[in-house]
Amino acid sequence: MDSLGALLDGPRARGAFLLRSTLDPPWALRVQDEAPLTLVACVRGEAWLLPEAGARTRLGAGDLAVLRGPDPYVVADDPATAVQAVIHPGQRCTSVDGAQLVDLVDRGVRTWGNSPTGATVLLTGTYQEHSAVSRRVLAALPPLLTVRASSWDDPLVGYLAAEVGRDEPGQAAVLDRLLDLLLVAALRSWLSRPGAPAPGWYAAHGDPVVGPALRLIHHEPARPWTLASLAAACGVSRAGLARRFHDRVGEPPMAFLTSWRLALAADLLLEPGATVEAVARQVGYGSGFALSTAFKRVRGVSPQQHRARATS
Repeated sequence: MDSLGALLDGPRARGAFLLRSTLDPPWALRVQDEAPLTLVACVRGEAWLLPEAGARTRLGAGDLAVLRGPDPYVVADDPATAVQAVIHPGQRCTSVDGAQLVDLVDRGVRTWGNSPTGATVLLTGTYQEHSAVSRRVLAALPPLLTVRASSWDDPLVGYLAAEVGRDEPGQAAVLDRLLDLLLVAALRSWLSRPGAPAPGWYAAHGDPVVGPALRLIHHEPARPWTLASLAAACGVSRAGLARRFHDRVGEPPMAFLTSWRLALAADLLLEPGATVEAVARQVGYGSGFALSTAFKRVRGVSPQQHRARATS
């Protein structure tokens, strides 16, 4: 499994906030919910995204944007429209002066807006917590990226739009998985564009030497890898692998292996009932003590402190 794929099979959205908005002009919302990651898809009509810093972006029907938090942004029918509502942490909604919202009302299951048949329909999916495994991906992303409808043919936006309004047993889990799929599809499309500023580890997957090494590290983190054994598995010399890996990825292969193991460990430690000893074996450390030592050296906190912070 690679770092991008881990968004699906590693840390998953848990109780993600999903909302369909139906809006007629004029409308403008300031979002300051401090969420680490948000997806905004335009199902119908158009909208403008106005980040706190950076260029404004217009979304048309079928376009999707990924916003990396926690910086606030404004979404509006027009850049000149004055903000009418503010979204706070916990998805608390107020007017600009802090009063309870009156202009935007509940329109049904996970649906709100100022019109039941709005000219613009938006889907918003918000991840409520950081994913340690996806940190390498998120660090490579700009504050705002856009995937245009013309650049991909993906049915997930329409499918998610249909599912958001349903209220059936297990629906929250269905929506979490659909949001994960949509995120990975969007990032894969964006990173695969010609000339895209993809991170070194992503572009290196196509390298005939570094690609196999990355796949071995990602798929088998628990193996007792050394530079020699990894080079042998890839059919190259130790010096050749070390030099080419550093050139393509930006760090030595053993350093990359350590960061990947600890990223996996950080997520596994948050699973119910997980012990440091069991997690250590899953990610390639001989004991819980060895994992704890490496975890604190690299991440600055012990596994227990990491878990306590994440659950507090």
